[in-house]
Amino acid sequence: MKQIFILFLLLSSLVFAETNESVELTQTQEKLQLQEIEKEHSRQLELQTHLAELSKLEEEISKEKVWMKSYASYLTSIEVREGLKEIRKRIKYLEKKGKSVSDADELAALISKEKILASQIEELKEKGTAPFSELLTPPKIDDIPSVTNPVDIFTGISLIKTLNIDFEDYKKRKEELTQLIDLLRKELSIYKGIELLDKEKKYIKDAEFKQKQLERFETALDTISVTAEVYEKRLEIIQLKINKEIQVQLWRLIDIGVIILVLFLIFFLMKLAVKKYITDNERFYMANKIITFVNVTLVIIILFINYIENVSYLVTILGFASAGIAIAMKDWFMSILGWLVIVFGGSIHVGDRIRVDMDGIKYVGDVMDISLLRMTILEDITLTSVSDNRRAGRIIFVPNNYIFTRMIANYTHSTLKTVWDGVAITITFNSNHKKAMHLAKEITKKYSKGYTDITRKQLNKLRNQYSLKNTNVEPRIFSFIESNGVTIDSWYLTNAYATLTLRSVISVEIVNAFNAEDDITIAYPTQKLYVEKSKKELPFDANEVL
Repeated sequence: MKQIFILFLLLSSLVFAETNESVELTQTQEKLQLQEIEKEHSRQLELQTHLAELSKLEEEISKEKVWMKSYASYLTSIEVREGLKEIRKRIKYLEKKGKSVSDADELAALISKEKILASQIEELKEKGTAPFSELLTPPKIDDIPSVTNPVDIFTGISLIKTLNIDFEDYKKRKEELTQLIDLLRKELSIYKGIELLDKEKKYIKDAEFKQKQLERFETALDTISVTAEVYEKRLEIIQLKINKEIQVQLWRLIDIGVIILVLFLIFFLMKLAVKKYITDNERFYMANKIITFVNVTLVIIILFINYIENVSYLVTILGFASAGIAIAMKDWFMSILGWLVIVFGGSIHVGDRIRVDMDGIKYVGDVMDISLLRMTILEDITLTSVSDNRRAGRIIFVPNNYIFTRMIANYTHSTLKTVWDGVAITITFNSNHKKAMHLAKEITKKYSKGYTDITRKQLNKLRNQYSLKNTNVEPRIFSFIESNGVTIDSWYLTNAYATLTLRSVISVEIVNAFNAEDDITIAYPTQKLYVEKSKKELPFDANEVL
């Protein structure tokens, strides 16, 4: 019994041990399953976290529209070209071996599709040759002009500013690409993390695509970095060249400015000397004009010498252009020629009283100025103003070329400052016309004596320059028979600048003298009425009241 009891105990212990092992195994499996579930759950959470980060990066990457659109255009161009190759292979096959109606329809459809795809490829900017070709190309630098005159200084400064702005835009493009590559690297690192968590291998192709995309962008970054360095060196050389030329022109401008300033100072002192030692207004004006003309001419010559590199080239151009310029600017050149004739010919001087016939209107006035293109005249009150224009005091501008084509009369040429003027008064036929002529002569002699003596001296001086046959300066009295009487026409010498004053005085004196004589009657338009009485009797009584 004792042995049986011991055997029972052994068997019981064995069974209990197996049961415990089974329970422990079950518990271990449950723990492993729980661990697997937890790992899967954590993997899914980590995967979702990566995908969320990836979504945020995609949003940031999409903001770089310039580079991403260029890359998308490049990919589209490649796809279209590959599709076009397949279509053309299929077209060749159908053209050789296609015999059925369906093959013919397919061929026609493929040919139409080929034309559409070919037109799309032409419209794509990148055309599949290389990505970012336009973005990687630096700004074009045209031929750099040389700074050869002061005007080119502003052109050079503007060019440097434009080139710097273009280069700043190019560097900004590079910075944008650098930021985009950083985002793409982060994105690729996330994809690598996703690969470790992705058991189904769903994101392998996306990771490979991103890897190729990153490589292309990194290649573009290397290209733009090298290009930017080369372009920057070129800009430095260009800026150095332009700045050096600008410096040369500034120094030249300063030298020319000093020379011109010295010239102006010299001619200013000359004008002061002329003003001090020349008292005659006409001579002072002419000397002042000559000094100014010489001064301006010297300044122009200095500028020409300094800023015209090839004088023979300028002469050639002027030779070819002279005919056209002469035709187009005929009046301008004629005015300059007229100015030379006026100034050096001495026919008209500043201060002279002249009369100009312009478009049927006569203008009488004093010359205020004679410029290169025109004369300036101040219209005075004269007989012409009173009888014809009824206007005075106007400033009249007369082109110098009028001296060749218009009538210009000078009342005060050379030393001659007097002109002949006349007063005409008509008396009746029964008046004593001899006495009237005598009275008119005495009055004109009395009031014009001073001008007569002056004119006699002036004409004696003019004999050395002109041929003068009739030098009679005494008043002249003429009588003419008119329809209403005898006209006594009295002519006398008077001041060219004040003809109306003496005419007014002499006219009043002659009228008073004629009115004081009994045998002289001033005539005016009159009519006499002769009434003849009728001898016929009226057929009725005139006193009869009807």
